[in-house]
Amino acid sequence: MEVRSGVPSSGISRLPRRRGGVCRVLLSLVSVVSVAGCMGEASSACTLADMDSGVSVVWRPADFQGSGGATLRVCVDGSCEERASGDPSVPMGLASVRLPHDVGAKKVAVELTVTPVKGDSVVMDTAQAQLTEERPNGPNCEPVAWVASFRADPVRGLVSTEGFSAQGD
Repeated sequence: MEVRSGVPSSGISRLPRRRGGVCRVLLSLVSVVSVAGCMGEASSACTLADMDSGVSVVWRPADFQGSGGATLRVCVDGSCEERASGDPSVPMGLASVRLPHDVGAKKVAVELTVTPVKGDSVVMDTAQAQLTEERPNGPNCEPVAWVASFRADPVRGLVSTEGFSAQGD
């Protein structure tokens, strides 16, 4: 509330000034969006999500409960990530190997090694992953990430993520 000479002014005299302020704010927001170059199609703006290129392997920790858990090692182009299968009450585990941002749409070799805590039946598997383009902020927005994903199965190794559910098949 504006105060002049110690007497508060009425809300009515402030109304035109308030509308002008709202217009300035809206005009400023439109200018920022336009200058940022994030206007893809006429009605959509880019979001600000970030994403890295890479290959991900997911699994259900409960699938590895019979072997007392396991260590999963995923390697792509000489870079590796290793994770414990995790607590069976947790719905999903994940290992992700980052790739160069500009890797492009190519095939990469993926290696999976599953080493059970109990027993000696180590599972080793390899597959070719076709990297596909992902644009998390929309079709005309940056960044561009190149990704692929698999599911780790305690017996079969690398399998498709199609139909994967953290709650079970």
